[in-house]
Amino acid sequence: MTMPETHQPSSDQSSTGGYVDWQFAKAAGAKLVAPGPKVTAAEAEQVVTEVRQAALRAQQPVADTARLHAPGDAPGPIVVDRATWIALNADSMAALMNPVLGKLADRQKAAPSEAVKAIGGKVTGGEAGALLAFMASKVLGQYDLAPEGTPRLMLVAPNLVQVERELDLDPSDFRLWVCMHEETHRVQFTAVPWLRDHMVERIRTLATDLVPDPTTLQDTLARLGRQLPDALRSGGAGLTDLITSPEQRAQLAEVTAVMSLLEGHADVVMDAVGPAVIPSVAQIRRRFDERRKGVGAFDRMLRRLLGLEAKMRQYRDGAVFVRAVVDAVGTDGLNRVWESPETLPKPSEIETPSAWVARVHG
Repeated sequence: MTMPETHQPSSDQSSTGGYVDWQFAKAAGAKLVAPGPKVTAAEAEQVVTEVRQAALRAQQPVADTARLHAPGDAPGPIVVDRATWIALNADSMAALMNPVLGKLADRQKAAPSEAVKAIGGKVTGGEAGALLAFMASKVLGQYDLAPEGTPRLMLVAPNLVQVERELDLDPSDFRLWVCMHEETHRVQFTAVPWLRDHMVERIRTLATDLVPDPTTLQDTLARLGRQLPDALRSGGAGLTDLITSPEQRAQLAEVTAVMSLLEGHADVVMDAVGPAVIPSVAQIRRRFDERRKGVGAFDRMLRRLLGLEAKMRQYRDGAVFVRAVVDAVGTDGLNRVWESPETLPKPSEIETPSAWVARVHG
């Protein structure tokens, strides 16, 4: 399924000091990604049109329910295929990681040769492409923060078609339901002007801190080899449990708390809007939650290794937090969370919403 949106590559290897060849990542990802569901050209065109319409239909109900309103000049949603999703995310990853990789280069005592950089860039680019290829067949939609570009809401049409077929859902209802979730993210980051820069800076800071020091890299790799089975256990955070220090895990928990808020808020809004405009919302939620658990042993193992199982907990924990706060102080009371970085929930408050209410509302 090919979407009409086009993308002009903008990332390059030189901007990351040769550590990652992002153009190669795009090419590798496009080659490795699984093909989408079979549709005719006419069917593909119809899907794109209907998803665009669903995204527009979602805007007002989300704004009314969340009581947050995107500014009129906020970029609208785009509908993409898997290859375009890979290309756009490669650009965003490059922009996000450029400062991090620059600091890594500064830590090195001697610059690698051009030959070493070329080979290393291809290796890391291939790894990034493989990860993007895996994710490209899973993601239904995404608000791309685009650190050095234009943020945008992306809806991945082939994946919407694949899931609605697999779960035997009403296509119109399911597409609108997903758009409710993703539109909530668009509203979060456009109605709250400081949030995008705050998240980009926090992620860059954490990523810089996670870059291993050359003097400790060997110990980290040895520990990783010994404890890799632990990364595959149910309930773990994947590789991050093995390669981070307690201080780094505390920083990661702070970022995860905000991500839990964003995902849980979007889940609560999509379900709150649902009954009024989506007749089969209860069926969709039930079947979709089962899908989130993964299918097959290999899929579950890979999700655990990459930390995607922890991502699923974000939806659950964040939704519990949002619902508890709304029950206590209402939607307007919840929206005080968007006032400043200081009013965002702390990790402990995601688990104990009453603590956030007490701290912020006093």
